[in-house]
Amino acid sequence: MSAPPTGTERRVRVLVVDDEPLARAHLRALLAARDDVEVVGECGDGRSAVERLRDDPPDVVLLDIHMPELSGLDVVREVGADRMPTVVFVTAHDDYALEAFEAQALDYIVKPVERERLAAAMDRAVRLARREARESSAAPDVPGEQPAGQAAALHRLLADAAAARPDRIAIKIEGRVLLVRPADIDWVEAADDCVRFHVGRAVYEQRDTLSRLEQRLPAGQFLRIHRSAIVNVDRIRELQPWFQGDWVVILADGTKLTTGRSYRPRLKALIDGSA
Repeated sequence: MSAPPTGTERRVRVLVVDDEPLARAHLRALLAARDDVEVVGECGDGRSAVERLRDDPPDVVLLDIHMPELSGLDVVREVGADRMPTVVFVTAHDDYALEAFEAQALDYIVKPVERERLAAAMDRAVRLARREARESSAAPDVPGEQPAGQAAALHRLLADAAAARPDRIAIKIEGRVLLVRPADIDWVEAADDCVRFHVGRAVYEQRDTLSRLEQRLPAGQFLRIHRSAIVNVDRIRELQPWFQGDWVVILADGTKLTTGRSYRPRLKALIDGSA
């Protein structure tokens, strides 16, 4: 258990953000043993986290990286690196540049979260949050501005993530995280508020949007041919003309997909480039 707050220092306010209810409950249970922090809320998705961080910012946020629709990094982009509280990232696997996390103003925890690792991260986060509070009170004429270390580290992390081409895609299924190489994905389809990954004979469903997934997949390797379908171009076996300028795309396993009008130019560019 942490040492009780000294002097007049209040408890540090913590927001827990994770799309898995069990993960949030686990974090809350571990934090309940501390005397120096107070969990003031939790969010189950990135969008509600953005709203909460804007409307009632905490001192510290435990922020899951891999969430559908808006990831933890998307949350930082929308709120603004300069206006984020002290951040402790929670990640299923360390596929981002860890040197960005290891900057003085940041920390990260790899799931499954262990008590000792969380304690070390929160000790660090509490010190940082209290230091930031003292610096903010000393400079009240600069509202919302974070200390240089925090903002610079977050900006660097966003730049590193944007520049990196993923060599694995994280798919959350039944409380687990499956790491799939993009080259192994045959095609992806939209299904209501989910996407379905077709990987050989296996199909994995995850809550996400096709538009967001399209940004994460290697552009030269994947082609969106319909508002509800993205294909791995290496899996395309044959193209057959269809009605009104559309095409039937036949994959190596025999799957047949039709193109959409808005995506004809993309397929034409592929055909012209292969000629």
